[in-house]
Amino acid sequence: MPVREIYSHSRLSSFETCPRKFCYRYVQRIPSDVEGIEGFVGKRVHEVLERLYLFASRHGVPSLRRVVDRFHALWDEHFDAARIRIVRDLPVAHYRSFGAQCLENYYRRHYPFDRDETLGIEQLVTFGLDDSDAYRVRGIIDRVARARDGSIEIHDYKTSRRVPSQDELDRDRQLALYQMGIAERYGADRPVSLVWHYLVRGDRRVSTRTPEQLEALRTETIELIDRIRSERTFEPRPGPLCRWCEYNDRCPASPVRRPDADGDAGAPEAPLAAASGGQLPLL
Repeated sequence: MPVREIYSHSRLSSFETCPRKFCYRYVQRIPSDVEGIEGFVGKRVHEVLERLYLFASRHGVPSLRRVVDRFHALWDEHFDAARIRIVRDLPVAHYRSFGAQCLENYYRRHYPFDRDETLGIEQLVTFGLDDSDAYRVRGIIDRVARARDGSIEIHDYKTSRRVPSQDELDRDRQLALYQMGIAERYGADRPVSLVWHYLVRGDRRVSTRTPEQLEALRTETIELIDRIRSERTFEPRPGPLCRWCEYNDRCPASPVRRPDADGDAGAPEAPLAAASGGQLPLL
């Protein structure tokens, strides 16, 4: 693989979870025509929260009804029953109500949205882990804010039902990488808090990192990237999450693999696809 590929937390996690899935998605770059309902809900909720903060900064805080109506409008615009996969035996209406409840919980807890200053929304960060710039990382931060005490907060919205323990959050890689990415922009010596919003429970969790912890993370991430670059077999790692995998119809370790699927050969070396972002209209 080329040495100047750009990695993200999701790509790193994909390899850790299942090298074969990583291969299908990022090496062979096999397109998938399905999307899990959980991911679909998460995208719509993130879109609405992005629009909420943009709208509030320019026109004032919209009503809760307007926020929820925007969610339903986006749902209707993007939902395609032929493309969205539902693994659990639950109706579509359940997931739609779930997404609306996430937004209601967040709105009621944070209204009137004046406890901090928004510095960035869906903020792209790209940075190197080493001086030679051979290990590049990219991420998109849901929201960056300045707290009243002047510290910086990195906010992340979660629509998952499970809330990790504090110990898990204190070892979380994603937001800590984002902290490394914004260091030059907001000052390496400025205090930074990592903030997760578990929307379905209305739960807010916070963690911080020391300079020593960030340096250890830098080393660990470089080592992981080296493992990915040296990988040749990309063996599947079957587990409970296989039910949700968009490639389970071709993976040799999947019980639902199609007999005619051509997906169990070794992966050719190829550059990773780069992610791109765009702007959304307001509420």
